[in-house]
Amino acid sequence: MIERAQITGLVLAGGRGSRMGGVDKGLRVLRGQPLAQRAIERLRPQVGPLWANANRHAEAYAGFGVPVCADTIAGQPGPLAGLLAGLAVCTTPWLAAVPCDVPRFPADLVARLAAGLLAAPGGAAELAIAVTLEAGQRRRHPVFCLLSAALRDDLAAALARDERRVQQWMARHRCAEVVFDDAAAFLNANTEADLRLLETDDDA
Repeated sequence: MIERAQITGLVLAGGRGSRMGGVDKGLRVLRGQPLAQRAIERLRPQVGPLWANANRHAEAYAGFGVPVCADTIAGQPGPLAGLLAGLAVCTTPWLAAVPCDVPRFPADLVARLAAGLLAAPGGAAELAIAVTLEAGQRRRHPVFCLLSAALRDDLAAALARDERRVQQWMARHRCAEVVFDDAAAFLNANTEADLRLLETDDDA
């Protein structure tokens, strides 16, 4: 069993927000509360230490009650850089990451990822990701992940080679896929239209 205290949480809010006009997406407001703050509050009971990865407006993110780590690689190259920033400050054996723009991811996300990781065929996996079934197809959500802090150097080497695709990097490691029944729990606010749709969602 992986104890909560053994897991550092990370809310990924370091993206460019290009599909939302370049705004800092984590600070966009849903029903009176910034998206990143919602993610922080939802992740907090599931982990031990908790950080936000942000490359802009660090003071605003710190105001949500967490320390902030910026990418260690210039140019905001994507989620892998955010994961590396989290691993750089991680003081526990495991890191659990979620994106800032999904307001109602499962309240038991991390526990289920941990259970799936430990139950992987052939022994414990190095990381676990969330998967949903949509129209009979498996959809991976790789930025909803739990990974070993021991992967830090490998990830740094991958980014040094300009490898930016999350699933490409994860495919080289023992990865457990954990299926979640509620696909709607992983709806995100990539665009202004998505955000407006979430505003009308009674469960958001």
